[in-house]
Amino acid sequence: MPTQADALSAVLSSSEAILFDFDGPICDVFRGLPAPGVAKALADLLAALAPALEAQVRATDDPMQVHRLSHEAGPSVLAAVEAALTAAEVEAVRKAGQPTAGAVQALHAAISSGRYVAVVSNNSSECVKEYLNRHEMAGLVSEIIGRPRLRPDLMKPSPHPLLKAASAFALPPSRTVLIGDSTTDIEAAHAAGARCIGYANKEIKQTSLSAAGADAVILDMQKIADSLHPTDEAN
Repeated sequence: MPTQADALSAVLSSSEAILFDFDGPICDVFRGLPAPGVAKALADLLAALAPALEAQVRATDDPMQVHRLSHEAGPSVLAAVEAALTAAEVEAVRKAGQPTAGAVQALHAAISSGRYVAVVSNNSSECVKEYLNRHEMAGLVSEIIGRPRLRPDLMKPSPHPLLKAASAFALPPSRTVLIGDSTTDIEAAHAAGARCIGYANKEIKQTSLSAAGADAVILDMQKIADSLHPTDEAN
């Protein structure tokens, strides 16, 4: 019976580009600036600009969900909330600390194996660039596909970001694989026709990512590097 290691090796060997989700596989974006506090600040802003949405936005502690809801209030409100979210994300990654264990090794291994590398994220490209630059990782990523400006409907689980990444590398989506830590990442990969590896940074996620249809599930980002270079010692 195939093991998770076998499944991981198979999906990586069939992929010419590795697409990394940002929050989780590369870093914990809101480690130093907790997401519920960011969501509350965005909810305060949105409630002031669009009082009819107050009950809905007060019901979530997810900044991305507040952003999605702001779309219902029209372009000017959406733009204000998106700008505030982007500023909060940039502040957050300055406090986020070190990369996820194994992430740097995984990026290095992807490049040295001859694969294209991209970050595909619902976070803003500004915060991704800020983090990669601060941790001297910018040279490990060829493309950054961040949150589509003023289009929350095109965020994952929409396939749009993955299709954009595949196009940037002139590859069919089937030759790409997304590493993500949420079921929306898996849904986006399926919708795009890409492969997907679930990163279960919490053990409880292992079951949900498998059930969502991940081609393989890992508990440690170092497994990516180990699978790409199985005879190498861990970096």
